[in-house]
Amino acid sequence: MNLVDLVLTVCMLANPTDCRTEHLYFESRGSLVQCMMLAPSEIAKWSESHPRLKIVRWKCVFPDGDQET
Repeated sequence: MNLVDLVLTVCMLANPTDCRTEHLYFESRGSLVQCMMLAPSEIAKWSESHPRLKIVRWKCVFPDGDQET
């Protein structure tokens, strides 16, 4: 199974300068472009369960590299 890493930069709503990186891994369907297409629904699910955090940036990478689309 090939994995894709959806990398989120998230900040606290109460303190926007308090940010961190979160990683969501899911099965790759072949490319980072497909990850970019699937990402909004994954981000929405994650956001619903983390209401005190705001996603300020995201990108798709393969777990063993820093390729960005």
